[in-house]
Amino acid sequence: MGALVECVANFSEGRRLAVVEDIINAIAATDGAFLLGAESDAYHNRAVVTFAGAPDRVSEAAYASIQRAAELIDMDQHRGQHPRIGAADVIPFIPLRGLTMADCAKLARKLGKRVGETLNLPVFLYAHAAMQTANRNLADIRRGGYERLKVALPAGEPPFPDSGPRVAGPAGGCAIGARDLLIAYNVYLDTADVAAARTIARAIRESSGGLPHVKALGLLVKGMAQVSMNLTNYRVTSMRRAREAIRAESAKIGVNLLHSEIVGLAPIAALTADDAAYLQIDNFDQSRVLECQLDRLLPR
Repeated sequence: MGALVECVANFSEGRRLAVVEDIINAIAATDGAFLLGAESDAYHNRAVVTFAGAPDRVSEAAYASIQRAAELIDMDQHRGQHPRIGAADVIPFIPLRGLTMADCAKLARKLGKRVGETLNLPVFLYAHAAMQTANRNLADIRRGGYERLKVALPAGEPPFPDSGPRVAGPAGGCAIGARDLLIAYNVYLDTADVAAARTIARAIRESSGGLPHVKALGLLVKGMAQVSMNLTNYRVTSMRRAREAIRAESAKIGVNLLHSEIVGLAPIAALTADDAAYLQIDNFDQSRVLECQLDRLLPR
């Protein structure tokens, strides 16, 4: 196989598993797109589906999944713990082999134009695919969630879509981008006080002067406070470093760390079995390692 791209698509549904399965089937039915992993979370009310393949095949699978999600998910009925703006909330392309980030940005922009024009969804290009400086940071696009988006767009307020209508229907909007590998890593605390998780998240995230390449939120999940993180450059800030920072901040407010989890896949350089044990990742096995899934599922 030649050029290889990964897509880690996020959908705003984690409770109606038949709906999630339908979206996954739309991806799996696309010839040349290989499903690497999928998981749903009822508390976040969100599903993360990872797939890879040749760029045109992955783009086609992404389009099929966006179309199906828009048909099946009504954002006016959606409630969950995670920020979101639409049914097919985030569609990022990640270069794995034989592609540059610029190539992935072109792929994202082409798909964004197609989705906006044919599915009539407001599309926001973010990260390396961004066409507007204000849309480069995904958190800025999603601030206020779907509820704000459906008011802001007809009022002519930001965020401004790059394609599609300036109105959000029941499927909401879609953020499509190009980015590096990131690790979605969550740490649970021994308290139900979400304010504790928010205090810690504020202390450790880069935007508040904390660790570089760390985005963090405090959420209430499964009756426990959770520090939910995206590590956007694990070589600079590893999971170990992030966990130790959380431990230090937790001690200041008298709470302790429990177990942790990853969402989606992680590269082998970031997550060995020893790392998983030290970090108390309760959902770790070899299927969580990106390279293991690629070796198992993709043709040579």
